[in-house]
Amino acid sequence: MSDYAIIGAGPSGLAMARALQKVGLAVDGYEASHNVGGLWDITNPRSTMYESAHLISSRTTTEFTEFAMRTSVDYPGHRVLKRYFDDYADAFSLRDSFSFNTQVTRIAPAAGGGWSLTAAGPDGEVTRHYRGVILANGTLAEPNVPNFAGNFSGELMHTSEYTSPSQLAGKRVLIIGAGNSGCDIAVDAVHHAQSVDMSVRRGYYFVPRYLFGKPSDTLNQGRPMPRPIKQFVDKRVLQAFTGDPVRFGFPKPDYKIYESHPIVNTLILNHLGQGDLRIMPDIERFDGNTVHFKKSAKTKTRGEDLPDSEQYDLILLATGYKLDYPMVDRSHLNWRGAAPELFLNIFTPEFNGLYVMGMVEASGLGWQGRYEQAELIAAYLQAEQADAKRAGRFRHRVALDPWPDLTAGYKYLGLERMSYYVNKDAYRGAVRAETTALQRSTETNGGVK
Repeated sequence: MSDYAIIGAGPSGLAMARALQKVGLAVDGYEASHNVGGLWDITNPRSTMYESAHLISSRTTTEFTEFAMRTSVDYPGHRVLKRYFDDYADAFSLRDSFSFNTQVTRIAPAAGGGWSLTAAGPDGEVTRHYRGVILANGTLAEPNVPNFAGNFSGELMHTSEYTSPSQLAGKRVLIIGAGNSGCDIAVDAVHHAQSVDMSVRRGYYFVPRYLFGKPSDTLNQGRPMPRPIKQFVDKRVLQAFTGDPVRFGFPKPDYKIYESHPIVNTLILNHLGQGDLRIMPDIERFDGNTVHFKKSAKTKTRGEDLPDSEQYDLILLATGYKLDYPMVDRSHLNWRGAAPELFLNIFTPEFNGLYVMGMVEASGLGWQGRYEQAELIAAYLQAEQADAKRAGRFRHRVALDPWPDLTAGYKYLGLERMSYYVNKDAYRGAVRAETTALQRSTETNGGVK
């Protein structure tokens, strides 16, 4: 048995296993599904993937640096990505570290230190003791289902249950929410549903997948502009390419670009321009299969009056996900509000032996950004075992110094889903700096500062 356990064999879990492998630390991995890939494996019972899903960031900004994808496609689909994680796991023999079809049901402090981990698998339930446990079970598994006034008598579905546009065939569909998944599904729906409406609360910024013939997220890559300049320039470039979403029926955003995750889907604007769907106001209440909408300053879309109410057969909730680590009590993760409050979204302030991998969202962070998280965890765990003074200096600095600003000055919306959102350049810079400091083989400045 190893000193450390990883929960999850998706991208974050595989990255963690690889980083520990490279520093010579053995690990026991636990995966509830039958294979690697996490949500990108559409056959995983917990996957929230749908048939038409593709990357919204481009291949070269998303893949692991040491392991390129075997495709030249800029925005590969989920089947290509599942094969990628299979190849990654096989190339580095990472499957050997994992027990599959084995769900971790409980993690609790063990007598004498460390953690007691209980898991249920093919051979029944087992409990093992670990020095440290790394939670890498993802952030997109627990659906966020808002409460609405009244009751809907038709079919109510969250996007986590959506897999195919055949589920929408011939139905009057209302999609609540217009994030990236909601817009993807709306584009599916217009080809199969009888009618499609989208109810939205706020405005959005839309980013085309290509600018000047190249994937848009590859432009200016590695040369970040100062925040005010980037917001000024990018807003005007996007307007030149996509126009003003307000004319298609969306509300005007009440925030600046990049203060929330942009929508990487301009096909929905095409369909709005063609009259294939409508943008409706926020929900007031349900009444049978009638939906009543809140009064809005925007009463027309495409020159037509918007109704105060409409009847639907199916409501699809594109309302996102809640962060959830159900196997461990939240008090052990320094939970504050909608998410744990962790140093670099990884380490609890008291360094209690629990570590979180992948609890980070940022436009353009990619899997390499998450792998850098894994490198930092691996560097700390290696220091704990090989050089206690180095590990102590790291803990001392985290306890006494101000934590780095991971926003780069962006004023992110105060939404639950933004509670662990960061700026990719600020975040990767901070993580790399800490990893470099931990990897130093000699003390500096005479020891602990």
